[in-house]
Amino acid sequence: MAGTVRAHRGKVARRAVLGRVNPYWLMAVPAIVLFFLFHTLPALEGVFYSFTDSTGYGDWKFVGFENYVNLFSDDSVLHSYRFTLGFAVLSTVVVNVISLAIAVCLTRNVKFRGLLRGIFFLPAVLATIVIGYVFNFLFSSGLTGIGRSLGISWLSDSILGNPHLAWLGVVLVAVWQSCATTIVIYMAGLQSVPGDVLEAATIDGANSWQRFWRITFPLLAPFLTINMVLSLKNQLMVFDLVVALTGGGPGTSTQSISYLIYHNGFTGGQFAYQSANAVIYFVVIAVLSLVQLRALRAREVSA
Repeated sequence: MAGTVRAHRGKVARRAVLGRVNPYWLMAVPAIVLFFLFHTLPALEGVFYSFTDSTGYGDWKFVGFENYVNLFSDDSVLHSYRFTLGFAVLSTVVVNVISLAIAVCLTRNVKFRGLLRGIFFLPAVLATIVIGYVFNFLFSSGLTGIGRSLGISWLSDSILGNPHLAWLGVVLVAVWQSCATTIVIYMAGLQSVPGDVLEAATIDGANSWQRFWRITFPLLAPFLTINMVLSLKNQLMVFDLVVALTGGGPGTSTQSISYLIYHNGFTGGQFAYQSANAVIYFVVIAVLSLVQLRALRAREVSA
């Protein structure tokens, strides 16, 4: 009987303590702990090992900033940065131009508008690695088979096997997939444009292009900022598509920074060296994102 009373009192005491704790902390603390253990801690360990000569196993010693200095004279690293930056800028511009054009069409009264919206959003629900392998098959077997059967010489060879054109295949697939979510954001922005303002402009004699360029586009500035920043960040981090489409080839022509860090860091015995590369990579992405965000925010104010 006494034990039952003590157990009951213990339960009451625990409930009283929990009642004084903010329920938000009960939900947030486990997430914070897991995020620190599986994200922040490994990142800090990577920064630590970037100052060593570790190969990922065995003994190691501190080498200071030697890895960071060597990165700036490594041709393979510099090439991967040139490819990734060029790919990211081109893909970001093309994605936003195409997505905005499609979003404008899908917000008008067109036939099968709901079906078309679903079709254009489909790439967003597919895994990137799956998309990469599907397009790898199309470029390597599907299109080349059609080209050989029709006697079209330029279509008979896969562009993924051409060191001068393989980047184009990666860009095409990246644009096709990235347009999905970008279109949705632009459609949300277009639907937020006041209809009475457009109607007033029409009464004043403005044509479709003038209404879009003078009214709609300036009002889309916040949505343009979101899409441009997210698109550039996502394209700079391209990895899955490179793995599935080209494996960084032919040669190293489509070797992105992420792929170089993964491949040489885990299979090339350059764990510490590529950890330093990852730190530089993080700084580059952060700086570019902040500069881009500030410039686009300034445009929002001026618009």
